[in-house]
Amino acid sequence: MTTKTKRQQVTFKIPKETNDRLTALAVATRRTKTFVLEEAVSAYLNYNEWQIQSIQRGLEDMKAGRVTPIEDVIAELEAELENCPD
Repeated sequence: MTTKTKRQQVTFKIPKETNDRLTALAVATRRTKTFVLEEAVSAYLNYNEWQIQSIQRGLEDMKAGRVTPIEDVIAELEAELENCPD
């Protein structure tokens, strides 16, 4: 038995050029424009949610004192560069 996700309609306007690109991608991939938009919105949300969560974790680390001084980071990178083959 397949569970269907409840769907809600969203309406917005996009530039003609963007719509033309959307249509071309849908045709090329044999998908609907709705499918392409759902995939694009989902990917955008996933990336931005990940980014915000990462920033929040970093801020929490900073507040808790879990940081590395910039001098140590630079020294480590310089050491790695010295060991890289040309």
